[in-house]
Amino acid sequence: MPFKALIVDDEPLAREGLRMLLAEDPDVVSIGEAKDGREAVAAIRDMRPDLVFLDVQMPEMDGFGVIRETGPHHLPAVIFVTAHDEYAIQAFEINAIDYLLKPVTSTRFREALRRAKLRLGKHSGEDANRQILSLLETLATPRRHITRLAVRSAGRTVFVDVQDVDWIKAAENYVELHVGPKTHLLHVTLNTLEKSLDSELFLRIHRSLIVNLKRVKELQPAFHGEYVVTLTDGTQLQSGRVYHEKLKMLAANPF
Repeated sequence: MPFKALIVDDEPLAREGLRMLLAEDPDVVSIGEAKDGREAVAAIRDMRPDLVFLDVQMPEMDGFGVIRETGPHHLPAVIFVTAHDEYAIQAFEINAIDYLLKPVTSTRFREALRRAKLRLGKHSGEDANRQILSLLETLATPRRHITRLAVRSAGRTVFVDVQDVDWIKAAENYVELHVGPKTHLLHVTLNTLEKSLDSELFLRIHRSLIVNLKRVKELQPAFHGEYVVTLTDGTQLQSGRVYHEKLKMLAANPF
């Protein structure tokens, strides 16, 4: 059946990749794009797409905000796109709403699109609304800190327990997860990942660095309020001056 699609993602390359994959399907009659949540809400109301590829992590208004702003009775079928959010993935699976894990592979994309087209052809609007309402109820529960990360590498997915991560380094729109002698590359920004980490376990020490506090062995004052942070494996990391107070508090005893 012919259908209209809308791609919502703040990353141009991600939108381009999904557009190329969608263009291969002869049932797609039009493809719209939105680069943020506000544009997405307006496009859904104006374009009335049948299917939306909705990025979870976006600045200002994220994918969940788009759902709430649009309202379940006006929301088309949704395939969520996420880089790492275990809690969101669990919610999607519970409510039978599909998702794609970044970076999106063509095989996984085709499978998600096949399922979506089946839903478009068979499910009533009432069924879809009931699923969206159930999802909103799930998301309304207090957010839990992420405990496991799904890392795609060489065509397979490796699961990394967050507590095993020694330190994390920003790499543009990716982060490097340093786990013992291994390094994993995850498609998510450091700012986004930081919000999902337990602040009792992880501390931002630099605009591009986060450390596992259980791995911190020694702090050595450096110049201009900076510190050299030594981890248990001997790794040394330089803190940023704007994080001076956090590290100063870390170095202080509670009595």
